Amino acid sequence: MRIAVIGYGGVGKAFIKLLANKKQDLENQGINFTVNYILSSSGGIYDSKGIDCKEVIEFSNKENILANYHKGGSSELNFSKLIEKKDVDVLIELTPTNKDTGEPGMTYIKDALKKGINVITGNKGPILLAYNELNTLAKQHNVQLAVGCTVGGALPSINGGLIDMAGSEILSIEGILNGTTNFILKEMEDNNSTYKQALEKAQNLGIAETDPTLDVEGWDTASKILILTNVLMNQNKTLKDVDVEGITKLTIQDINNAKIEGQRYKLIGKSKKANGNIHLQVKLKKISSNDMLFNVDGKNKAIRYVSDTLGELVIFGGASGVTPAAASILRDLINIYRGYHFS
Repeated sequence: MRIAVIGYGGVGKAFIKLLANKKQDLENQGINFTVNYILSSSGGIYDSKGIDCKEVIEFSNKENILANYHKGGSSELNFSKLIEKKDVDVLIELTPTNKDTGEPGMTYIKDALKKGINVITGNKGPILLAYNELNTLAKQHNVQLAVGCTVGGALPSINGGLIDMAGSEILSIEGILNGTTNFILKEMEDNNSTYKQALEKAQNLGIAETDPTLDVEGWDTASKILILTNVLMNQNKTLKDVDVEGITKLTIQDINNAKIEGQRYKLIGKSKKANGNIHLQVKLKKISSNDMLFNVDGKNKAIRYVSDTLGELVIFGGASGVTPAAASILRDLINIYRGYHFS
């Protein structure tokens, strides 16, 4: 199976490194991948016989410009040339997320699907804005669109809903979907820290961004619950349909009062069918110890599905970081290789 990777940031590099490290294990399982393209915004690498991923990683540790790679590197390489040659089976799309337009990933995904190329993406933007359109394109052209990395990374939230809830009607989706806010809440609980102190610790550890707005105000969770709803409940909702609350107003007193009650605060995204409608929200909630989400701590995440016939399914865990995200891309790639249909 021939692969093109577009987007060579943290996850892109981690994915190429993962392929290099897993090459022998995969081949022992009869799984063979050839990376023909690695593209960035300033050119890339092309080799019709397959790029040596280990050599590229060694090169990348010293040099940031792929076009300077000694074998097949060129500043003239771009997505248009990839599409013209159409000599790949799967596009791994890992360009930066733009939640307003979805670009440039939106165009890359659409054009690849129209050319009969399978697509795996970790880019939330296009999936937030146009999942149903993109999925329809995949079906029309008999290829697969895999989006498991867009929600929870290593946590198989989308795949769990698609595969393990197959044949049932999902009535509600509920989860702790943002590791940064979950870490902050745990820090406030354990060390009697203020919200500001806990946030600063998360930033110092690299868990929270310098500008943590999307995480702490609930928008990252909103994006994820929206994707889950549209993918698994066959909806076409937008962020405007989500009632969003963050954690920034939570105080130590709130935390301690919850402790006295035997409860704790969690930022929870939820989508629920009621009276023929779908209601989406992100809320800071107090939950009791008999709730399965009670012990989801630190950077961990969890998702709970409730269905009409299969009952309740809870998926917990999933490591955070670029390597687990890359591993979720590889997971989707292997599933496509094995013939699984996402679309």
